[in-house]
Amino acid sequence: MNKYDYTNRVAVVTGGCNGIGAAVTERLVQSGARVAVWDMDVSSAEAKVRELPADQIKFMGVDVTSNDSVTAAVTQTENELGNIDALVNSAGIAGPNCPVADYPIDEWRKVLAVNLDGTFHCCRAVVPGMTERGYGRIVNVASVAGKEGNPNASAYSASKAAVIALTKSLGKELSAQNIAVNCITPAAAKTRIFEQMSQEHIDFMLSKIPRGRFVTVDEITSMVLWMASAENSFTTGAAFDISGGRATY
Repeated sequence: MNKYDYTNRVAVVTGGCNGIGAAVTERLVQSGARVAVWDMDVSSAEAKVRELPADQIKFMGVDVTSNDSVTAAVTQTENELGNIDALVNSAGIAGPNCPVADYPIDEWRKVLAVNLDGTFHCCRAVVPGMTERGYGRIVNVASVAGKEGNPNASAYSASKAAVIALTKSLGKELSAQNIAVNCITPAAAKTRIFEQMSQEHIDFMLSKIPRGRFVTVDEITSMVLWMASAENSFTTGAAFDISGGRATY
């Protein structure tokens, strides 16, 4: 297990109660960070997150689709933990599995609101402080679906493609500063998001991975921890592939 020195660092993890976000939160705390977990339902936090030292973790009910909620969370985080050094945007939903012609309009808007608007709101809210202090690390959790597009998952694929583009755009905007903005494009991991998918879609995703298995949240976390650390001092605006050989670019 890799560890980086996050002593005296403050990190925000959206969707940090479960899945990838929970694994990232756990590793950040183990590496010395103080972590603000921004999640819609903090009562649903996995046991490994609830059991972390109380002086290093704060749970905050945040709706990332609301700019006001995110702005308030930044103020609360800074008041209770200190200035935000790192942001990991992990909050996301899958949406239904169906063809574009049948895709419910309300569900399309919901997926884009969480996956894309939520990432935008959080980046927009923390960047001014990072710019003022001359340091920051942002990691956006995208998906290999954003590179290739999964059939019957148009909203999810489109939202994650947009997150990749947002990452590259913001990375270029901040490239002259000590602020790194990168994203990760993993293959599917067995998390609660699978509950939103049909078995047929899950089987399809597995069939596309040359490794022949799903990526683990710990494997994703190992990559994220470096991306969010001070050691990542040069790379920005990049999409890091962890798709088990699926992605071709």
